[in-house]
Amino acid sequence: MAVKIHPSIHVHPGPWLKRQIVAPHGINVKDLATHFGVSRQNLSNVLNGHTAVSADMAIRFEKAFGVMADTLLRMQSAHDLAQVRGRESEIKVAALAKAA
Repeated sequence: MAVKIHPSIHVHPGPWLKRQIVAPHGINVKDLATHFGVSRQNLSNVLNGHTAVSADMAIRFEKAFGVMADTLLRMQSAHDLAQVRGRESEIKVAALAKAA
């Protein structure tokens, strides 16, 4: 039997990055976006949890702050899966029969 973890346990990496990484460095979103070479709106959407952290963005955070891109992508994947698990009952797919 698999252990079910409540979806609220899995946090979106964007707000976590904002609180734990970006804020302590005292850099604002506009300046960080310029440093990253991305739009302010795109970075803001990620940091506010409105957009997923892409592999590209994860690498930018890794290069700038040393946080491992793999960790950020695992956090994003766990968050995404938890969101879908929360509405799993709405997904109506029957198991396939095994081929003979």
